[in-house]
This record gives sequence, structure tokens and C-alpha cells, in this order.
Amino acid sequence: MNVLSLFDGMSCGQLALNRLGIEYDTYYASEIDKYAIKVTQANFPNTIQVGDVTQVKADDFKGVKIDLILAGSPCQGFSKAGKQLNFDDPRSKLFFEFIRLVKELQPKYFLLENVNMKKESRDIITKYTGVEPIDINSSLLSAQNRRRLYWTNIPNVTQPEDKGIVLKDILDVGDGQGTATLKRFNLDSTCHHVADADDINGHDSLKRVYGEHGKSPTVNSAQGGNRQPKVLVENKSATKNDKAYSLTASYNGAVAWNSIERKQRTMIPISQCDDDDPNVVDGYRYRKLTPVECERLQTVPDNYTNHVSNSQRYKMLGNGWTIDVIAHILKNMDVVK
Repeated sequence: MNVLSLFDGMSCGQLALNRLGIEYDTYYASEIDKYAIKVTQANFPNTIQVGDVTQVKADDFKGVKIDLILAGSPCQGFSKAGKQLNFDDPRSKLFFEFIRLVKELQPKYFLLENVNMKKESRDIITKYTGVEPIDINSSLLSAQNRRRLYWTNIPNVTQPEDKGIVLKDILDVGDGQGTATLKRFNLDSTCHHVADADDINGHDSLKRVYGEHGKSPTVNSAQGGNRQPKVLVENKSATKNDKAYSLTASYNGAVAWNSIERKQRTMIPISQCDDDDPNVVDGYRYRKLTPVECERLQTVPDNYTNHVSNSQRYKMLGNGWTIDVIAHILKNMDVVK
């Protein structure tokens, strides 16, 4: 079997194939990011890099039958979190390079991944691929809440069974502090947002701290700026006056609010609380998830990306795929039977 992976990134496709034990003859990767290529070649030195997708032609594969085309075309033009420029965004137009190569190479199977998007964009992709998207949340197979759409002609793809994995299952505890039991917290929200860091400026989403008994938010591709997911951990030496550790009880994660109407809940900075206030998030601190922990959120092997800087690791993990989801889809190909 020969594989062509467009927008290959750090070669999540190869990780998924290897996880399934599927043997392939040649893996062609179209990628332009030098850091992602470095990680791919360090882990899969036999990968044939073919460069910019706009320059890849069917004639480049004369005498070679491409059996599977994988693609996760840039999503910034589609994302509901962005400007939703859709097909007017040059990055979104790269989708048509995928369509062109599928038509030219006629692979037995194809798989396209992208973000959740508005219906108009989804319908355009469905029209060109000829298949309806499958909506799968990585939270079923990992500790990360990551909803993605998958267009594929691989048959009989179903929803994965929920493995029940939460943050505490992927956390390192080697920082000397351990992780919090969070017995005082009411973990009732989708991502289990349990507190907010009040020493971080900017959008509220950057301040969110998540509990170990819930899911992480989606790992994104942004570098720096406190965008890495944050987790609440125990810190017995912390005090209310320690700004670095100061947190605010969140709307969804506050403690012992049973006797108070939901609409009356408020954010209470630790510095303004009395020592015996039961709602104080005292004795805890937050920390950012490490690159290895983010690898685990994407079900990527530990230290797979450690060939580049941490900022580049976070970026490519945010751009990457959840390996176990891709493996779940690819397992239905005939080659596995």
C-alpha cells in the first residue's frame, strides 16, 4: 500500500497506521513547515517529502498506485472560533488541492479532517467529496475535548466507544506537588472548568483552569500567550496573598453552592475572601500542561515531538490529529481484514 498525506504536519497518519499494524510500502508527505518535517523525518526517516501541495502533480507518481490519500487541510478559514472567511481564505482554498489530487490519483480510500464549521462550508466539502462528514469528538478516546469532522469513503465508520479518559490519567506528577483530589469542587461542566487564574491578562478563555477529573479543552496551534491548557494542582505552601497562585472560583466549578441560586454565583478573588470562607480555592495552584502531556491528549507517543522547541511542539500538536481517532477510522480499510 502506498500513502499520500497532504498537509502532513508531523505525520500523524503514519502514527495511526503503525498503531494499527498496517504495513505500507511508501509514505509520501506534502508539507512545508520545516519544524514539522524535522519531527517527521526524525521518527520516520523513510518518509518521502514532496513539498508544497500546489506543486504536487499526478505525474510525480508515474508507475506508483496511491491507495490512500490523507489530508487535514488548514482550518483557520473554516473555524467557528475564527473569522469564518470560508473559501475566500487562501488557506481554505487549499481544500481544492486535495480534491484535485483525489480526482487525478483515484485512490481506493481518502480521509479528510477539518474543524466543526457552519453548514454552508460543510455542504460545499460534502458536495466535492461525495460523502457526508462523520462528527467525532476526541474526548471519547482521550482526555481532550476536540470535536472534528471527517469526510471519508472508508466504510462502516461508527462512533468510538467512550474510554472514560480524564486529565488525571495523562498528567505527570513529577513536579513535586502532586495533583489535586478536587473533592471540594463541583465538576459539572463539559470541560470541567473549575477555576480562573487572575494573574493572566487577556481573554477569559486564557485564564481558565481545568480539573483533573474532567477533560482538557482543545489543544490549539497558537504559540505562547498563555494559550496552553491549564490544570489545577495541589500546592500546600500557597497562600491567599501569593499572587502567582491566586485563583478565582469559576461559575461552573465553585464549591458548595447548593444553597445558592445559580444566577447569584459570582467570581470571588481569593484575596477578598475570609480565611474560613468555604468557597476559597485555597491550597491549590495552576500550571500549564507540558508538551508531553499535550502529546498524550493527542494520543501521540511521549516525546515524539521533542526534536524541536517547546513552542513548536505545542504548535504542531495543536495542528495535528488525535491518533486514536484516525486509527479508529482507518481500521475499517480492507487492508486490515
